Amino acid sequence: MATPLPAGLTAGAYEIDPSHSTASFTVRHAGIAKVRGTIALTTGSISVGDDLESSSVSAELDAASVNTGDANRDGHLKSADFWHAEERPVWSFISSSITADGDDYAITGDLTINGVTKTVELETEFEGTAVDPFGNPRAGFSAEVEISRKEFGLTWNAAIEGGGVLVGDKVKIALDISAIKKG
Repeated sequence: MATPLPAGLTAGAYEIDPSHSTASFTVRHAGIAKVRGTIALTTGSISVGDDLESSSVSAELDAASVNTGDANRDGHLKSADFWHAEERPVWSFISSSITADGDDYAITGDLTINGVTKTVELETEFEGTAVDPFGNPRAGFSAEVEISRKEFGLTWNAAIEGGGVLVGDKVKIALDISAIKKG
């Protein structure tokens, strides 16, 4: 049975607008604080079919664009200790299914970080549609997922005094997407 599209969303090809979309992450530091950062969402497309099951999403992010507000930390994240940004500059997501999850949506797909691909499920909200001042139809979405950085080969860490480690394993990733309908 086909699941209808959210009210207001129409079938067609949408291009993710990098200048109005963000990808951010949060990870625990020293067990007591959270470090937040962003990574540039460089390209992406959303193919909206006549129903959810015939729809799909793909996106790419630039690992070298990390910004945590600290140039030294950003440099360390880009290094071989973490992201190998010179060797593996592109992170990607390609959906395999989209399903309704109550009032929200679950987008399942393959997330590739640091050359490692794992299946994840993005908890997604449809934020609505609008026509911008230039006449472009837009659709908005927000999504979240929590990953284990170790599962993506991101294992660097350091012990801290009193026990524990410097960098937590769980990383929360949040996306805020504005996509422009083409044609």
